[in-house]
Order: sequence, then structure tokens, then C-alpha cells
Amino acid sequence: MSRTAAILLAAGQGRRMQAVVADKILAPLAGRPVFAFSAAAFIASGVADFYVIVHRDARQSLELSCYAPTPALFVKGGPSRQDSVANALAALPDDIHYVFIHDCARPLVQPAQLSALLRIVRRDKAVALAHRVVDTIKQIAGSHLPAGPIRARALVRARTTTLDRARLWAMETPQVFARDLIVRAYAEVQRRRWRITDDVQAVERLGARVSLLENPHPNPKLTTPADLAYLEFLLQRTEPTFA
Repeated sequence: MSRTAAILLAAGQGRRMQAVVADKILAPLAGRPVFAFSAAAFIASGVADFYVIVHRDARQSLELSCYAPTPALFVKGGPSRQDSVANALAALPDDIHYVFIHDCARPLVQPAQLSALLRIVRRDKAVALAHRVVDTIKQIAGSHLPAGPIRARALVRARTTTLDRARLWAMETPQVFARDLIVRAYAEVQRRRWRITDDVQAVERLGARVSLLENPHPNPKLTTPADLAYLEFLLQRTEPTFA
């Protein structure tokens, strides 16, 4: 029988929260920590047989354990997101066949979406939740922006190119894979010292095809202090997913 694991990422530094909260994954949202919403959605869906919770430190893991699904293994995060995922993949039990990878800073994922993703990955080996891009997207020539957060009133002088938004999708999580595929992909990422921004990118580097499941519901990532108010507003319009 195929068994499925869910990697719940909670070790991010949250630097763009500007110290408004000490830990964005534990920040209060509608009376519960942000982490609790993702955990509850996975519990309600029943898609995972095992959980790996990637934490920042012992204090955080203790607080996360109050809401964590079971059975769960807590794994220390690494210096970057991709290091944290690699640590979690290395900790998976041998009998896991499929792996969800979810950023718990996206607390509005729904159980029905998780169930749909599991059905698709069993057929396609790789699938990610995503939504169509509706903005007009410009690509600038060269590297004209400083590293780090964009400063207020930043001015960019560069030649621009308009991308075809009909072909653009914004990636979300969860992203779900056959275990052997994502393990091979991350082994190659580590061997070649590639820097990646999501797990689909690792699989793309192997030349593998990835299916996209269009998300009809908002699933924003908590990144800046303003996002907390937006998430609160969205939660008022949706039914809680707590089991």
C-alpha cells in the first residue's frame, strides 16, 4: 500500500515581517497560530500517513507540537528553504511513496485541494497548486535591482520586455511528488549547488513534467505585516477547516 508523507515547513526567518511578530508561523490569526490552519487542513483531508515538521529551534517546536498532526517527526531547518526541505526528505521513513511539501506561511489551503493533489500525484508523479497570473508582467534586462527587499520609491531604469501572461502561473504550495523523483531532484540540486526558490524548480532541472492544479480560492503567503490583516479578512469569508 502506498504511504504518503507531508513536510510542513515552519522554519522560515520571516525577515520581511519587520519584527512585527517574533515568529510569523506562530503569529495569532483568528485566535490561533498561523501554523494551526495548515495542520488542521491536512488532518481534515486525511491525505498524509506521516508528517515531518521542519522547525527553527526547540522553543518553536514545543509550541508547534500543540497543533501538530500525528504521527510526526520534528526536524531542524537549515540555513535556507531548500536546505530545510533536504533535511526533511532525508528523514522520511523508507515506506513513503508520495510527499507533500507545504509552506505553513500559506494557512488558507483547503482539505479538498489536498485530496485532489493526492489523486493527481498518483497518476502524474508531480503536481503543484497554482493560480493564473492576471497582472501584466515585465522582465527587465540585466540586473538592476539591489539584493534584498525593494526600498520605498525604488526607481528602476532598464529596458523592459512584456511576458505573455496567458502562459504564466504563480506557484503556491503544497507541491506534491513521487518520493523517488523529488529525492533524485534534490540530490542533483545539492550536487550542483543550485539555488532554487521552490520544489518544482528542482524537478524541472531533471527535465520532468509537472502538472498544475488551478486553485480557485485565495491561498496567499504571509510575507509582510499587511498580509496578516488580509488573511484575517479572507478567513471571515471562509469556513474554518479545523477537524
